[in-house]
Amino acid sequence: MGRQYFGTDGIRGTVGQAPITPDFMLRLGHAVGRVLKRSEARPTVLIGKDTRISGYMLESALEAGFASAGVDVLLCGPLPTPGVAYLTRALRRDLGVVISASHNPFGDNGIKFFSARGEKLPDEWEEAVEAALEQPPQWADSATLGKARRLEDAQGRYIEFCKSTVGGELSLKGLKVVIDAAHGAAYQVAPNVFHELGAEVHAIGCAPDGVNINEDCGATHPQALVDAVRAQGADYGIALDGDADRLQLVDRDGRLYNGDELLYVLAVDRLAQGERVPGAVGTLMTNMAVELALKARDVELVRAKVGDRYVLEELVARGWQLGGEGSGHLLVLDRHTTGDGIVSALQALQAVIRSGRTLAELLEDVTLFPQVLVNVRLQPGQNWRDNPRLAAEQEAVVAELGNQGRVLIRPSGTEPLVRVMVEARDAGQARRCAERLAATLRD
Repeated sequence: MGRQYFGTDGIRGTVGQAPITPDFMLRLGHAVGRVLKRSEARPTVLIGKDTRISGYMLESALEAGFASAGVDVLLCGPLPTPGVAYLTRALRRDLGVVISASHNPFGDNGIKFFSARGEKLPDEWEEAVEAALEQPPQWADSATLGKARRLEDAQGRYIEFCKSTVGGELSLKGLKVVIDAAHGAAYQVAPNVFHELGAEVHAIGCAPDGVNINEDCGATHPQALVDAVRAQGADYGIALDGDADRLQLVDRDGRLYNGDELLYVLAVDRLAQGERVPGAVGTLMTNMAVELALKARDVELVRAKVGDRYVLEELVARGWQLGGEGSGHLLVLDRHTTGDGIVSALQALQAVIRSGRTLAELLEDVTLFPQVLVNVRLQPGQNWRDNPRLAAEQEAVVAELGNQGRVLIRPSGTEPLVRVMVEARDAGQARRCAERLAATLRD
């Protein structure tokens, strides 16, 4: 069956509009609880959230739904998404639940789930939950209702985990670091992690008020970080998004490093330590310059569909450790089961310190190719996939670019658009080729 509520990363939408309403969340908690009870007599779930004001409402509704199905609840309060994944595994809980809309504005919210192993759940599990939502409720009787309690030291446990993902000899003493937590879930955790490892920390984006999450700050608005790094004379700046599973890094010169570049840095660091790196996983949007640079070091890059869950699936299938997206989602599977902005930043800083070089020096062999993206709105009923003129034009562009560029044409997942992306060493050539393809679609 298809999925009505779940998208590529859980359930997400505008608060007060279906399905992000308290009545639906109560039903969702009950349905998930019933699915869990098929394999566990007395399941326990762990719930964390970001700093959106709507989190209080949704948390209460989910808690009631779980309790009504006879499921116990452990409440963590504000905690990064990867922190929930970690604690679910570490505390042997049956399910982890995150209330967050990640990098979206405060008016949105959503729900993500993690398995007992701290991993994203498969489509089949989500389909089972949707099927349970269509069934009438089966309320637990008074003697078997679920209970709820609060985990008071959730943040401290997660801080210690983050520190444990780098070598015990790593010290950040002598480094001045700006941390921008986007007024989100890591507003207390992130500054403490870097401070406890010895860095001098200047925090911005760490004063949430329920409505300022991701507002002109964080990984999706890195200019605030760039400005703060320059003003403070800091060595590096680290920007997280609202639920702290992605990051952007800035050096003392104000240069911004995206996820593609950081993926290359992590791979090169491991090679320098004598580790075997057979390959890394990117996405259809990963910059070709990174692919070529990795290939020059005998590291294969495999492209998954856009979305960190698809990167994870490919990594697991191949038994590899490193993957990521240009947006800053990085996966380091021998350190964590899911993308973690804090852990990824620590891995990058560890690479810098171990190499004795700056990030810019580590990336001197990588000059990102210009990417030109053109969105073409489709006409009702337009069948662009079987357009012979488009196919011929695409073949001509691919031949022109050779091994110095590439073409990606894909539909939007949310709008009646086709996205035409051309990547080439020469920006002008990329623009011309993209416009040729777009014009064929428009005609």
